[in-house]
Amino acid sequence: MTSDRELSLAETFVVLADTLVDDFDVVDLLDRLVVASVGLLGVTAAGLLLDDQKGNLAVVASSSEEARLLEVFQLQRDEGPCLDSVRTAVAVASSDLAAEQARWPIFVPAALAAGFRSVLAVPLRLRGQTIGGLNLFNDRAEPLTTEDQRLAQALADVATVGILQQRSTHRQTVLAEQLQHALNSRVVIEQAKGVIAERNEATMDEAFAALRKYARDHNLKLSEVALAVVRGEISPPGPGHQATDPPL
Repeated sequence: MTSDRELSLAETFVVLADTLVDDFDVVDLLDRLVVASVGLLGVTAAGLLLDDQKGNLAVVASSSEEARLLEVFQLQRDEGPCLDSVRTAVAVASSDLAAEQARWPIFVPAALAAGFRSVLAVPLRLRGQTIGGLNLFNDRAEPLTTEDQRLAQALADVATVGILQQRSTHRQTVLAEQLQHALNSRVVIEQAKGVIAERNEATMDEAFAALRKYARDHNLKLSEVALAVVRGEISPPGPGHQATDPPL
């Protein structure tokens, strides 16, 4: 008999595969990836760093505000498992962060303060090219199973294929533009989250959930809805409210 997890896994790969088209939204793809990772692997939170092809990494997706802030902290301090995974192109894991002070003296206290006790980071890689890393945080000091680690890498691989697939002869130019668009979109999304949170006295996580729901309910790109919110063109309902705005 097929388990609920197997059904959920199949559905997740179908959803991710649906994004592998010419006009897919990178931000939406990676948002789906981090949300799926949390659900399928039973971790507390997930975050994702992406290379802008100019030698810089940036946070493009996260399942929670705590994960996003910790990813930003890694970049600011130039230390942490996700950075190590991107640099080495291999998975980096710790089943007990409290014992890793010597390994990551700056990152570990910040992770523990955020409530995380273990971590797995896997690279977004394909044929020797690494374009980012997926970070999985857990509030329990225990390792992911070998099967779950393989699944995490498989999810990251699907996202990597989606980002790298191009039908243009100027592949690298198109890729750089696509990744830069994703990074720019992330900035607008953070601004939109702030607008919604302030209007509804909600948390940033609740604001993002409302933003994402509006986009999917109206079959719009997340970045398009975020820009419309920032411009004051629409006002997605806050958490627990029904939508009253017409689609763009």
